[in-house]
Amino acid sequence: MRKSTHEGRLDHHQVREENELIGDGRASLRSLGEELDVSVTTISNHINDLESQNIIQGYTPVLDYGELGFNVTAITHLKVEGSALAEIVERLRDKDQMISVYETTGDYDIIAIGKFEDTDGMNAQIKELLSDVDIRESNTSVVLNTIKEHAQFELDVDEE
Repeated sequence: MRKSTHEGRLDHHQVREENELIGDGRASLRSLGEELDVSVTTISNHINDLESQNIIQGYTPVLDYGELGFNVTAITHLKVEGSALAEIVERLRDKDQMISVYETTGDYDIIAIGKFEDTDGMNAQIKELLSDVDIRESNTSVVLNTIKEHAQFELDVDEE
């Protein structure tokens, strides 16, 4: 087994609980307790600890945007004037259709992933971005097929 990268942050039981929640985020405390052979109180205390440490940051449904009519996924790379980076990242964060925004190293400063109903909506968003004088360059790719999205991975469980 590979060395745990979360060592020191989570104990053995918390890692097992996290993995169970990744599998079913709606699992009840009772079902988690039964699955992990610990009391409901222990599970509740561990989950409260994980929430207070911001390891668990929320419980949210995973939406299929395609089923909701957002059939275009665009990945936009932006080169930005250095002093404007924080402002542009904030503006992108505030746009509802931008589902992920990253500051990056490499050729581009920002990568933003957006979901759009059609290419016209995507085009309008790109044109709005490019009207900003602090954006020096952009490169947008349209996703043809989504292979994996919204994935989480289980953590290694160190044997006690």
